[in-house]
Amino acid sequence: MAKKRSENQAELDALVTCRRQLTHVRTEQTNRRQSTSSKSARKAIDAVLKSINKQIEGLDGQIRKLIESDDDFNSTDQLLRSVPGVGAVLSSTLLAELNELGSTDRRCISSLVGVAPMNSDSGRNKGKRTIRGGRAPVRSVLYMATIAAIRFNPVISRFAERLQKAGKLSKVTITACMRKLLTLLNAMVRDNLTWEQLNVVRTLEK
Repeated sequence: MAKKRSENQAELDALVTCRRQLTHVRTEQTNRRQSTSSKSARKAIDAVLKSINKQIEGLDGQIRKLIESDDDFNSTDQLLRSVPGVGAVLSSTLLAELNELGSTDRRCISSLVGVAPMNSDSGRNKGKRTIRGGRAPVRSVLYMATIAAIRFNPVISRFAERLQKAGKLSKVTITACMRKLLTLLNAMVRDNLTWEQLNVVRTLEK
């Protein structure tokens, strides 16, 4: 069983990494297409994009099949995707590249992803709090999911609204929302709870 788990984990990590690399290539090619006026160049780029899109679509299917065939992956995936704003890409990324989710505290999980505020204090001087380090690929996908959550997730949306009313900069607000969302996901996996079972959601609905 342990060997099978290790094999599935390694395979999922490889598939998710490959998908991310192809997505980067797609973005680069899309940018090139927009910056050229050559019809021949655009035709060539379109052919490349068509192939990349097909490959990404195929990887999505393989990732989904692997997750659904593994009881542990599938159970965690269903919990994560019960959250408004969390889709297949973030869920598979967390499963592949953040094994610590649900097994550590909120401060540690935030540090692992690189969304924990770090101070820049020196003596009596208090510097601005910044984020650094952590797992950039996870943080990048979490960022995109958080942007969606700020729009469609009532808990994250209200949290963002409070920060904005307090005069927080947009970048600070988004980072805080990333940390909030990650903390909630960590608690859900730790306690085996769906989104609707979280106290913060139940309180909001009263």
